[in-house]
Amino acid sequence: MSSGEEDASKLNPMETAKLKELFNKIDKNRDGKIDIIDLSTALSELKVAQLPGHAQEFFQRHDTNHDGQITFKEFVEFISEHEKKLHEIFTKVDVNRDGSIDVNEIMESFKKLGMKVERKEADQLMKITVDSDGSRKINWHEWRDYLILSSGVTKLEDILHYWRHATIIDIGENAIVPDDFTEKEMQTGMWWRHLVAGGIAGAVSRTATAPLDRIKIFLQVHGSKNSNYGVVNGLQYMVKEGGVKSLWRGNFINVLKIAPESAIKFMAYEQYKSMFKGDRSEITMVERLMSGSLAGATAQTIIYPMEVLKTRLALRKTGQFDGIIDCAKKVYKSEGAQVFYRGYVPNMLGIIPYAGIDLAIYETLRNIYTKRTGGADPGIFALLACGTCSSTCGQLASYPLALVRTRLQAQREGHDTMSGMFKKIIKQDGPLGLYRGLTPNFLKVLPAVSISYVVYEKTRTALGVNMS
Repeated sequence: MSSGEEDASKLNPMETAKLKELFNKIDKNRDGKIDIIDLSTALSELKVAQLPGHAQEFFQRHDTNHDGQITFKEFVEFISEHEKKLHEIFTKVDVNRDGSIDVNEIMESFKKLGMKVERKEADQLMKITVDSDGSRKINWHEWRDYLILSSGVTKLEDILHYWRHATIIDIGENAIVPDDFTEKEMQTGMWWRHLVAGGIAGAVSRTATAPLDRIKIFLQVHGSKNSNYGVVNGLQYMVKEGGVKSLWRGNFINVLKIAPESAIKFMAYEQYKSMFKGDRSEITMVERLMSGSLAGATAQTIIYPMEVLKTRLALRKTGQFDGIIDCAKKVYKSEGAQVFYRGYVPNMLGIIPYAGIDLAIYETLRNIYTKRTGGADPGIFALLACGTCSSTCGQLASYPLALVRTRLQAQREGHDTMSGMFKKIIKQDGPLGLYRGLTPNFLKVLPAVSISYVVYEKTRTALGVNMS
């Protein structure tokens, strides 16, 4: 008798048969063990609500001997223990002891924990995720079947977190909304590791694609139908004027502003969340998105002078400035303090179409993928594809505002307004003039997203952050 069978023999025959049936559904190649491929495929076929990395997280938690496979013994140990925890939670929520949970019981249970759940949200939880027979009540079997493979759920608070994160809009790498860290991550100090990993990923990504960013800025300011500048001859001009090293002009401050922007965004996000929720311990999804949007706007407002300096440094000629401080002093002396907020209005307006379109398209593409694969956990390449497409579409919509912002940041006299700059560009180059520099901007999207993702994952692992 195998160790798995020995462990299972402690259960009654019906329970053993039920677990064996579920194990066999996951063990696709019928070798008596579950590997990562088996698990990923089964989670999709069983239509388990998943977050990115769900299969990997499950495997990390329950492959107890770390041999790359989950035996029937390991599976039985997990299911038996997890089912007990789920039943305890179910019993607590089922206040009237009728063997089922309704919307009011869900709302009341979370309310006792100080977690506000709107009726619409609780109703959506029942319809979309658990209530498979449409009765508007959740029985024990529906509850168990939905949550049995959700390995991180051990208490009622976890269930709300699991559901929200399995259904919440994920707006991808370029999100204005900061990461909504869990209570555990806040208490253990894990949140700062996420921020550090994100900062390092951003620094590496920006540095790797800096030449494309500089040629984009160069074409936005100097390119027109009356000039001979394109991507290739623009790069040739910059190399000839300042050498290969000049392709990275403006990159240092671009990397430097990651830390203050991330820190301000995170702190402002926590403050806005506190303001919205008041005495409650939870806020609604709309309040969370509003908090994130306001945090993004706050961070942009405070670090905007660095954006202006980045543009000036990227456009400088050899010997014009000795560095960031010298640039700031000379620009301030010749143009005044107001220069540091030139282009601020189109910059803030550009956030709206970019964030909205990026958000909508990313979620749409991910939903299409999920439906066509039967609820599969999007892998790395699927997420990269969704993020790249959504980011590209968002940039396409907001690009004219970004171009006008850069032109205003670059001008020395400061006479043009946002509307005046729009008119000038259209008069000189036509509507297509609003998309100068778009080619190098698009060329950097895929490598930037890919590099950010890979570096973030590697750094996060090195810092001791894991999905569990």
